[in-house]
Amino acid sequence: MVSSKKRPVKELGEDDEKLKQLKLTSSNDHIKKETEIKVNAVPSIEKHRELAMRHKKFLGAHVSASGGVDKCIKNIMNIAGVAFSMFLKPSRGWNAPPLKQETIDLFKENSKKYSVDFERFCIPHGSYLINLGNPDSEKRSRMYAAFEDELRRCDSLGIKMYNFHPGSTVGQCSKEDSINHISDSINKAHKNTRSVITVLENCAESKCVGYKFEELAMIISKIEDKERVGVCLDTCHLFAAGYDIRTSQSFEKVMKEFDEVIGYKYLKAIHINDSKGQFKSGLDRHENIGKGSIGMECFEFIMNSPIFNNIPLILETPDIHNDESVYRREIALLYGLIKD
Repeated sequence: MVSSKKRPVKELGEDDEKLKQLKLTSSNDHIKKETEIKVNAVPSIEKHRELAMRHKKFLGAHVSASGGVDKCIKNIMNIAGVAFSMFLKPSRGWNAPPLKQETIDLFKENSKKYSVDFERFCIPHGSYLINLGNPDSEKRSRMYAAFEDELRRCDSLGIKMYNFHPGSTVGQCSKEDSINHISDSINKAHKNTRSVITVLENCAESKCVGYKFEELAMIISKIEDKERVGVCLDTCHLFAAGYDIRTSQSFEKVMKEFDEVIGYKYLKAIHINDSKGQFKSGLDRHENIGKGSIGMECFEFIMNSPIFNNIPLILETPDIHNDESVYRREIALLYGLIKD
């Protein structure tokens, strides 16, 4: 879960001595030691772009779209990111005015001006109100309308991917029934929209569809256009659902299982979050990188494994100070984990 609250702007390239060398106390049971992280440089969009291209790691964060989605481009520049997500409209509201042509034009113009490759590395996050697995047909119809509207917004903006939580049974039907509702809705939306890839996110709670890889695979098996479906893996959700990603070896084993059950070709994005909850807790509570229960080895694996090359790597970590420097620091921290 991410915050839609607007963050105050700080000047890009602002010097920050804290970024030159960070010491994090790892809570990883497999490490149990202080991990020293050397950061490549203070946050710099030029430096991060060079690292992204050289190592194929495209890092960014969920940024505010307050005032219009065209504002996202400046916001991602402010945190020195090269990938981003945002809400296309208020995440907890049903009604939103249609996109203005002026907003669409500005989004594309700003992307070109600042060399932001939104077609490859932008993946908006769907509204939290949408639950395509709800067995109540009247409620699901309203949620579907919101879902299709967001896909149409992506089409208008030229965005190629859209990430969303598949849904849940709300305790009123079987997982199989819920999966059928979800896949039927996706197939319908694909027929009514142009080309957006619908990207399913794994979840932390057992009541939600996507708690296990097999559930995501079942949805994908029912999608008619396989070129328009994919998966986004959230590290906090994986950990909370019982997938042990605390070490390189255990994370590699989890990804091997993902490949066997779903397939790497469907991996479209990663949400990078530490976890406030313990392993297999079922708690969807994100924590800042290195401050939660997962530990740094997980994130080092992401930054060095080719499995995660050339896809958006999106931070959704908390920001208790409502300060863009939090994301700037974490992006620089993660780039500092790359082994040259």
